[in-house]
Amino acid sequence: MTREDNLKLLHEYTTSESLIRHMLAVEVAVRAYAQKSGEDEEKWATVGLLHDFDYERWPNPPDHPLKGSEILRERGYPEDVIYAIKSHADYLPDCPRVSRLDKTLYACDELCGFITACALIRPSRLDGMKAKSVRKKMKQASFAAAVNRQDIVDGAADLGVELNEHIDFCIAAMQTIADELDLVAES
Repeated sequence: MTREDNLKLLHEYTTSESLIRHMLAVEVAVRAYAQKSGEDEEKWATVGLLHDFDYERWPNPPDHPLKGSEILRERGYPEDVIYAIKSHADYLPDCPRVSRLDKTLYACDELCGFITACALIRPSRLDGMKAKSVRKKMKQASFAAAVNRQDIVDGAADLGVELNEHIDFCIAAMQTIADELDLVAES
């Protein structure tokens, strides 16, 4: 499947601009990790881009991501792509994260959402953002309260990456598409 096919599928099931931007952020972060480790960039990017495509229609567990996995299977997506997407849901006990791809998606998902929340309250948005400011916001329980901080910490650990390094890596990846994410510094 091409990125064009993936975007078409995403837009078929998702209308929320913020959810689309989230999937774009996760896509670019997962792709950057694929580049760094010499993995299949297109496959990894597909997983990042489509991991929540079914969420708007079926937000309740286990419908998300199981409904999406059925759609992906019907459309001929590879089983490892489908499995990686299913593995980002902690509530599916038969889908533990085993591959580097599974672990990368999980490590990037909540973090990219949290980075976005941090950027939205900064006049400079992603520009100049560092792990230190993200870590400071992680300590503030009322900020982006829906984001599970432990998932961010556990995701980096499971991936075998130091947390500050992981945060900075995802910020750098997201900065490359700041326009698409609507996270460009205010003028």
